[in-house]
Amino acid sequence: MTAILDAPAATERRDAFMDKMLTDVTGMWNVYAIYLGGQLGIYTRLADGGAATSVQLATDLGLSERYVREWLEHQTVSGVLEVNNPDAGPTERVFSLPDGHVEVLTDRESLNFLAPLAQIAVGVAAPIQGVLRSFRDGGGVPYAEYPADMRTGQADMNRNMFLYQLGTEYLPAIPDIHARLTANPPARIADIGCGVGWSSIGMARAYPNVQVDGFDLDDASVADAQPHVQAAGLSDRVEIRVRDAGDPALAGQYDLVTAFECIHDMSDPVAVLSTMRRMAGDRGAVLVMDERAGDAFTATGNDVEQILYGFSFLHCLPVGMADHPSVGTGTVMRPDTLRGYAIAAGFADIEILPIDNFFFNFYRLLP
Repeated sequence: MTAILDAPAATERRDAFMDKMLTDVTGMWNVYAIYLGGQLGIYTRLADGGAATSVQLATDLGLSERYVREWLEHQTVSGVLEVNNPDAGPTERVFSLPDGHVEVLTDRESLNFLAPLAQIAVGVAAPIQGVLRSFRDGGGVPYAEYPADMRTGQADMNRNMFLYQLGTEYLPAIPDIHARLTANPPARIADIGCGVGWSSIGMARAYPNVQVDGFDLDDASVADAQPHVQAAGLSDRVEIRVRDAGDPALAGQYDLVTAFECIHDMSDPVAVLSTMRRMAGDRGAVLVMDERAGDAFTATGNDVEQILYGFSFLHCLPVGMADHPSVGTGTVMRPDTLRGYAIAAGFADIEILPIDNFFFNFYRLLP
């Protein structure tokens, strides 16, 4: 039954919300289109080979012309591509990728490369039926049930930060850690939840003396990491394995123990932080990088919380709830939440480091 809105303010608010919903759905279609353009190589072809018709693109890439034409027209009306001759026939129109869009969509080595966001968005929604079930029964969705798009998209999104900023900007901003990583005898780093290995590789590249041991419990991620380490020429200093970091033999063996964007996914973060504390022992430092959630919930959130909450109810919370018992952290892990986990794990407190990053906070866990 349709509600009757008498108050002009209520009618205005309804209409504004309808506009917002249409805009949101329009943006969603564009995310999927960007995913297709990246996976099919259309953006790269336009960037490297110049403007082209749907026929030329289909021929060059081995695709169906009719599908390519539909995609090109969508990308043009969405403002991603430009058409040089809009009045020409459907197969004669020439489309191009604007210069300002090339870096964002195709330059894998740029810090402005955002195409992986579309890949994450596609992957994160794939097991939606499992998420629906979890809402009803309070369970979760195991990480392995998410497709490779989720894993590789997230890895590619963080790749350049780890390779080009972690060891050259972020760690050098922590003087005592930087000094130890550049000193002799060579320092040892334990990288917990290292995924496909970019963080481990980035630290090893920046600090030529260090030995990095990467730990992850996801077989597929570790399998992806091996060729990355080999291609970087770091097989002698970076070892990534499926291994339980809780092995007592590792206690006190590391000068730096890190966990990048993974604590909020864990069902028992206190146990993991306790393990990290043991690995660092009396002389090592413990560093956690996690989402830049605000200090407290507000009705508007901070600059990134709308994104974080989306990831949370579709992926991070279901993954964290897949194992029970679970604290059910979710992506929006606020500083006081991490502080509580750290104190329960035996640390005295946490310090938010003065490192400027749009998406992440860097925390030092204090002994």
